[in-house]
Amino acid sequence: MTAQALYFTLALIGVGAFSGLSAGMFGIGGGAIMVPALFYTFSALGVSSNILMHCAIATSTAVIVVNSVRSVRSHNKRDSVDWTLLWPDKKFQSYAVWIGLGAFSAALWIAPIMSFEALTLLFAVIAGLTALQFVFGRPDWTFRQTVPKGFAPPIIGSLIGTVSSLMGIGGGSITVPLMSMCGVPMHKAVGTASGFGFAIAAPAVIGFMISGMGVPDRPIMSLGYVNILGFLLIASTAFFFVPLGAKAAHSLRPERLKLVFGVCLLLVAINMARKVLV
Repeated sequence: MTAQALYFTLALIGVGAFSGLSAGMFGIGGGAIMVPALFYTFSALGVSSNILMHCAIATSTAVIVVNSVRSVRSHNKRDSVDWTLLWPDKKFQSYAVWIGLGAFSAALWIAPIMSFEALTLLFAVIAGLTALQFVFGRPDWTFRQTVPKGFAPPIIGSLIGTVSSLMGIGGGSITVPLMSMCGVPMHKAVGTASGFGFAIAAPAVIGFMISGMGVPDRPIMSLGYVNILGFLLIASTAFFFVPLGAKAAHSLRPERLKLVFGVCLLLVAINMARKVLV
């Protein structure tokens, strides 16, 4: 193994550890960490700039499938998953269903033709404002006391799935603040967001595999836009770190967890803005 190959292998293992911890602690799939790391790795390996971000996003999304399943199981053992939001009796009211449909549609039809920069900047602004509310706002502030039903799941869920899929994230950066502002306790919001992460990632991966079929200049060992080698290295490491993150989340008071989440989300927003503006 060359020094360069060893460096990238160790780097991706480290990324897996951080993404696993973030998945367990904050209900986010770690895409904000994985996408930039995969971007620079594929760039150094000479992958065409035309598909560089597509491959980074798709591979990150594949890892989020594993992270989300592991995170949901860990949080469910602590009764911190709201299944009435994920899988209610009336499936029309399931945020998970509509999030999944939005994620699949975006990965299959929108991602191959759309620029990533505008959505990245938009998300950075929204995430930054939300993070500031978590850090400096009143800890008990809520927009409403319940998560909206009716026509809200198809509209809000589809938008969350679309944006998250196009950015290669598990959606926790969006869904955790939204649930918290709708009266969902912080620990339960984090646990439920893990389920939303699976609803985003699983259909999105299928979409990226289909839309990337036959595209030239992809990295070796790729299925569509998903790089299998990168997926295996990151996912195998993250698998062992997700329960540690979930355990750490439940050792913190809700107020402290909000503060930590807000700071992390602000850093994610700044990093995403930097990728677009610098």
